Amino acid sequence: MSTANRRLPLTDWTVLVPVVALLALVFSWGRDLPGFAVALVALCLGGAVLAAVHHAEVVAHRVGEPFGSLVLAVAVTVIEVALIVTLMADGGDKTASLARDTVFAAVMITCNGIVGLSLLVGALRNRVAVFNAEGSGAALATVATLAVLSLVLPTFTTSKPGPEFSTAQLTFAAVASLALYGLFIAVQTVRHRDYFLPVATEAGTEKAAGAAGASGGGAADEDGDGEHAAPPTSRAALVSLGLLLVALIAVVGDAKAVSPTIEAGVAKAGLPNAVVGVIIALLVLAPETLAAVRAARRDRVQTSLNLAYGSAIASIGLTIPAIALATIWLSGPLLLGLGPIHMVLLALTVVVSALTIAPGRATLLQGGVHLVLLAAYLFLAVSP
Repeated sequence: MSTANRRLPLTDWTVLVPVVALLALVFSWGRDLPGFAVALVALCLGGAVLAAVHHAEVVAHRVGEPFGSLVLAVAVTVIEVALIVTLMADGGDKTASLARDTVFAAVMITCNGIVGLSLLVGALRNRVAVFNAEGSGAALATVATLAVLSLVLPTFTTSKPGPEFSTAQLTFAAVASLALYGLFIAVQTVRHRDYFLPVATEAGTEKAAGAAGASGGGAADEDGDGEHAAPPTSRAALVSLGLLLVALIAVVGDAKAVSPTIEAGVAKAGLPNAVVGVIIALLVLAPETLAAVRAARRDRVQTSLNLAYGSAIASIGLTIPAIALATIWLSGPLLLGLGPIHMVLLALTVVVSALTIAPGRATLLQGGVHLVLLAAYLFLAVSP
């Protein structure tokens, strides 16, 4: 029986983890925590992220498209924005670039890490990974446009000194990002839904699993045998909705508790502040990565690419507007413009991704190239 359909026992990890994480928030709020306590709270934070995405997927599967995609995308973005805003609120000027670093890390992890792993797994299974070039190409074009508008242009604008937008420019970028995200949702889930469905492979014809969510995702609606699972009951969806809210509250509060330790640890290790953004992106995208690899193992590489590019689109298209809104009460500058090294990596990622997507087929080589690009980004983040 599908996990989404069965009645959750009180001992299920998806029930226990949000409750435990909320209790960790209650006991740690407003206190200076010793090292072991910080480790426990961080563990609860990670578990709460996984549980939140799981319950968002259950709700998304119940309500269907396009609303299911919005539920999952908003839930994941709330996690990302909560972590960013929490750290920016206490960090002052030293966290001015945190939003940029986190969003760019999400783009590199999704477009190179998730895509690379998925192509590698798919090619190992069938020698050639097959996907729909029309849908994936449209998603890649959306990612590239959002990344340039939000992360590249601020480096070259002259209204304000430094790599940041003026208020009017930031408002335009936020509105444009939200509009592009909404347009992508409409195309992916309604008007051209067939462009984002799995395609036939040499190993057999894949069964359409439904359009993946625009956060990447789509619901976790596949059983181990690859069959399309029935939607969960209304009761199961409501339970998951309540647990989702509990998990999100726990994520925000626990992030507040461990944020001083994260920043202090990065500073003590002599690492750049951008590493904090990488940590946040890795934490938020871990469930998406696992889901993409599972889909690739089931010959659903298109679903994996939907997860990857959809997550990148949501990360920019929803996070930038949310951060722009948060600047109303956050003090200090908001640095969004990328430096030369990151712009080169972004340009190379877009070019390589276009060459990968265009044929609709990929081998181990393409997967390896994307993973090398991710490795280069991670290395340069630690040693710029």
